[in-house]
Amino acid sequence: MAGRRNNGVLAVWAEAQRQEQRREEARWRAQAAEQRRWEREQREAQKTAARGEREAQRAYQQSREAEAARRTAELDGRVEELRGLLAAGLARPAFRAQSLLAARPVPPFEPGRLGEPVPMPDQARYQVPPPDRAQARNPGVRQQYEQYVAQARARFEQDWYAAQAAEAERQRRLGEYHGQYLEWVARCRREDEERAARTEESLRRLRSGEAEAVQEYFSAVLYASAGWPEGFPHRLVAAWEASSRQLVVNWELPGADVVPATGRVRYVKTDDREAEVARPATERKALYREVLAQSALRVVTELYRADGDGLLASVVLNGFVRGIDPATGREAERFLTTVTVDRAEFAGLTLDRVAAVECFQGLGGVLSARPERLDEVRPDRLPETVGGSVAGQGGEDDPDLFEMDPIEFEELIAELFRLRGFRVMTTARSGDAGVDVVAEDLDPVTGGRIVIQAKRYRSTVSPTAVRDLDSTVRHHGAIKGILVTTAGFGPGSYDYIRNKPLTLVSGPELVELLAEQGLRGRLGERTSGGGANGGSANGSRANGSGGDGDGGAATGSAAAGTSGAVSTVALSWGSRTAGGDPVELDVSAFLCANGRVLDDEHFVFFNNPQDPDGAVRLHPTRSVPGEPVRRAELTLDTARLAPAVDEVVVAVSTEEEESPALPLGYVHGLALGGAFGPDVTGPARWEAGTGGVPESAMVVGSFRRRGGVWTFEPSGTPVPGGLAGLAVRWGVAVE
Repeated sequence: MAGRRNNGVLAVWAEAQRQEQRREEARWRAQAAEQRRWEREQREAQKTAARGEREAQRAYQQSREAEAARRTAELDGRVEELRGLLAAGLARPAFRAQSLLAARPVPPFEPGRLGEPVPMPDQARYQVPPPDRAQARNPGVRQQYEQYVAQARARFEQDWYAAQAAEAERQRRLGEYHGQYLEWVARCRREDEERAARTEESLRRLRSGEAEAVQEYFSAVLYASAGWPEGFPHRLVAAWEASSRQLVVNWELPGADVVPATGRVRYVKTDDREAEVARPATERKALYREVLAQSALRVVTELYRADGDGLLASVVLNGFVRGIDPATGREAERFLTTVTVDRAEFAGLTLDRVAAVECFQGLGGVLSARPERLDEVRPDRLPETVGGSVAGQGGEDDPDLFEMDPIEFEELIAELFRLRGFRVMTTARSGDAGVDVVAEDLDPVTGGRIVIQAKRYRSTVSPTAVRDLDSTVRHHGAIKGILVTTAGFGPGSYDYIRNKPLTLVSGPELVELLAEQGLRGRLGERTSGGGANGGSANGSRANGSGGDGDGGAATGSAAAGTSGAVSTVALSWGSRTAGGDPVELDVSAFLCANGRVLDDEHFVFFNNPQDPDGAVRLHPTRSVPGEPVRRAELTLDTARLAPAVDEVVVAVSTEEEESPALPLGYVHGLALGGAFGPDVTGPARWEAGTGGVPESAMVVGSFRRRGGVWTFEPSGTPVPGGLAGLAVRWGVAVE
């Protein structure tokens, strides 16, 4: 799942918090590694000394036993940390929006060596001892003494003037350094004031309930959340529905390997080795389920505790993992938990006294029965289904589901379920009211009749249609009902189907299901931004496809046609390295004039997916169904480009969740496919050679304007420094 990333001061603040957490974890790991290295060296020294010495041998064995006990204690500590996941979150202070306004602490002026005055020469050290009385009567001795005195005085004066000059230089440098410090302090204060002003504006938008501000704020709260065990991910996708005041979040969970497979370590004297005793499988499974439940409760707790203004009426939290599906051997993103929690219901819980799994299920949450095998649950609601508009899905050559003939649409849905292994028949010509498709699950134990309704809507399906489906299921004696739409569903619909044999399939989910079975379909016509116009001007819906009478002709205008100036660059790459590690690339674009980006807003990347004019848009990264490939698209509408732009640079970089970033030499199959508008020329396909490239970023090509004609020219030039290196190269201000 490619999470949406937020732009703005809160996202910057959240990223800074995460970077600090990563640095702290890295320091801890380095200390632990150094401690283990020292202990290994000690054991080797003891082992060498123990040869032939009984006492030394006994001491060596005791140290090995102590090492085994230490490792067992570490395992026990890890398990206790996992069991105390929720308690640790409750013990942390609640996040408050006002804390974002606090100024950064400015360290006091530290001059270092410049603060130490240059020592002046001590005249006493230049004194020449006088001759005694007898020697003083000798003119030669007296003359030599006077010469020594004159030389000492000269040395003193020379050293004194040198020390004075050095002191003057020190004071000059000290004053210059102090001036630089004052300038830095003033700059920090100005930046704090600017940040505070931006934060105040964000908080004002937050309190007014603006969807983007609410989404950005709560995403930043979760992304910067601290105190989680090492190895827990912080990836998320969130969407906010203002009408119901519901926040929908997809939150990444740790894999089953977060629970130690080893239960204890014992030292075997006869073999002089440490033997690992496996943790019982039942204990590992139970502990992993507890971790999933505690994670969900902790995330919901942090959201409500951070909501000082009472914006959230309810939270939908879906927990997913990224790993290898044991059934297919392919990379999968599968949901293991889902729960919808009302604020009042959650406020009545005493979380420090609950049993996590029982509490989670008591809230109506669904937890995978076998999460260690990635057995999936169906989310209550997904972020992409929030709201009445639906983002464009599918290719331009795919049939538009909105414009499809009603009977053809039903036949398409029937074919989808036929390919999924059901025996299917349509009812459009038989006039079976309330049912468009009937599917038969032929399993002799769990099978039965499934009724399916198909609705080609452009706006949110009303809860009334969902209630009608429930009645239809009972009327036909079916085991399940499925409502498939080209639009989406509101929270009322998802609340209604809870604990009922009903399933809701939104437009984006339908397109993905079709693609999985090799069927084609898209939602609306492509616009200049590469999206789809999923609704008419007044939000009316398209014709319904069943005999239930819910549909009607759309009263609004049709979706706008595709702009002839739109060009698409599709980048694809292998989803895993040769060693099996997942690979994710960030695609970025720089709208430049004379080799430099116009300004920071014309830097398009995951936190800023389009420029102010909407000329360049970055679309979410997706997995290619049935293939170990990731794909991202970037669209360019030359008609919308600012007049000053003469070049649009397209680049990729490996994600930098952990340092160091993955070199591009480990990425396989990086290729570019181009579909260009009439005023743009370029290659239909180009393959980047990444073999042996040590850098983590690369310019894949550029749109260049020459004489009013745009040309896309592939490049393949590596750039050091990852995404930050790309930003600096093209003139983006990087803090």
